[in-house]
Amino acid sequence: MTAVQSPLSGGSGSGAADAAAGPRLRVTLKLMATLTDYLPQPRHGHQMELELRAGTTIQDIVEQFRLPWQLVHLVLVDGVYIYPDSRDTRELRDGETLAI
Repeated sequence: MTAVQSPLSGGSGSGAADAAAGPRLRVTLKLMATLTDYLPQPRHGHQMELELRAGTTIQDIVEQFRLPWQLVHLVLVDGVYIYPDSRDTRELRDGETLAI
């Protein structure tokens, strides 16, 4: 897996700026089939680790990676299907795996 600091994480600074940004969490993102092409290079396989700020939703990730909504059919968090009407409110938690 490749570790990435997400733009949502508030940058790589330290001190007061990081404290104000709030807690961090790590999530594994897996993009399947043609969505794999939306992972940044260099990539290894179809997944990567993200460092995110607390409160990041599934929809935030879809937007961050510019995934075409018409291709985002099956969304799973730790193997549990997330219905489309919940994706903009379902916050990710530390250690979870988001598969799209």
